[in-house]
Amino acid sequence: MITDPTARLHPIYAQMPVTIFEEMSSLARQTGAINLGQGFPDGPPPSALVDALAEASRKGSHQYPPMAGLRDLREAVSAFYARTQGLEVAPDGVIITSGATEAVAAAVFAVIRPGDEVLLFSPAYDAYAPLVRRAGGTPVFVALQPPRWALDRAAIEATITPRTRAIVFNDPLNPTGAVASLADLAMLAQICVAHDLFVICDEVWENVRFDGRAHASLLAQQGMARRAVKIGSAGKIFGATGWKVGWLVADPAIAAVLGRAHQFLTFTTAPMLQSAVAHGLQQPDVALDCTADWAESRKVLLDALSERSFAVLPSQATWFACIDLRASGIDLDDRVFALRAVEEAKVASIPLSALWEGPDAPVHIARLCHCKPAKMLIEAADRLARWRDALRS
Repeated sequence: MITDPTARLHPIYAQMPVTIFEEMSSLARQTGAINLGQGFPDGPPPSALVDALAEASRKGSHQYPPMAGLRDLREAVSAFYARTQGLEVAPDGVIITSGATEAVAAAVFAVIRPGDEVLLFSPAYDAYAPLVRRAGGTPVFVALQPPRWALDRAAIEATITPRTRAIVFNDPLNPTGAVASLADLAMLAQICVAHDLFVICDEVWENVRFDGRAHASLLAQQGMARRAVKIGSAGKIFGATGWKVGWLVADPAIAAVLGRAHQFLTFTTAPMLQSAVAHGLQQPDVALDCTADWAESRKVLLDALSERSFAVLPSQATWFACIDLRASGIDLDDRVFALRAVEEAKVASIPLSALWEGPDAPVHIARLCHCKPAKMLIEAADRLARWRDALRS
């Protein structure tokens, strides 16, 4: 007799905790807290996309689109990167996926073989390591150091072994908002060429930058065209996270293999969503307007935190700001802070250590999401300040 109903299930998932994003959002719902944890805007996507979605829903197909994605969207992605980043991307090198996480999964499953080692940078989006393990690979972590979170050539090369097959590279970096320099990209490309490594480039935050510079992709570096895949996300470009429309971009021969992994994950993505995203990518001002709106909300949160004596770490991109708890007068580790703040201050955050594997995890940094209404952000800062002051008294 089986007394444990999970006994026949895979132990990886039976023992795996729920993702920190779902955990904190669930606590926010239960407590009525302001949710600055999981990253998503509170408002709707741009009206141009919503109108295009309605039109496609009325007049377009509701049946399976091609596995690789609608041709219109693949061409729109190609043209978008040519216009914004100077990248030469063939439409046949674009595979549309159901969100960027599915794109990461397809890339990992297509590239990694059992026994391979894969370099990941800590802190890291929490899906990377589990996906590498499910592919039979071993994650090997390279720790980035606050407050700059800069790449270190010696640290990277020290982790490379004959079994190293690939690197997962997230730029701009979630959760810290750090951005790689052109010198960083050139250095990483040199390492990959020298050691014959493939790179899975998670670049979903490419359009959510506040440093005044256009995004530069590792895919454009010398020697990388046939040893890298670039991942993008309409959810991040347009603030439509629930649409789950992402893509893989690579040399067409590589993209064809990635597509074969994708076909056994989600196979395809809702055609009306694809049509609407294609329309949005074809309108130059739509993505720029989104970034401008987030620049304003970012300033609101950063100013509110600074005015209340919270120590904000430098960042250049993403929807997130990180605070140094110790320097802000909070003598709690980040996990305890997050759990107590959602219950007592009624503000949800993400502890940075939840996105870290390996030794020496910093436990004094919390992440807050800024793509929210100004009134909500100011209220959240007020709540955290009052709660912190009560802790001191």
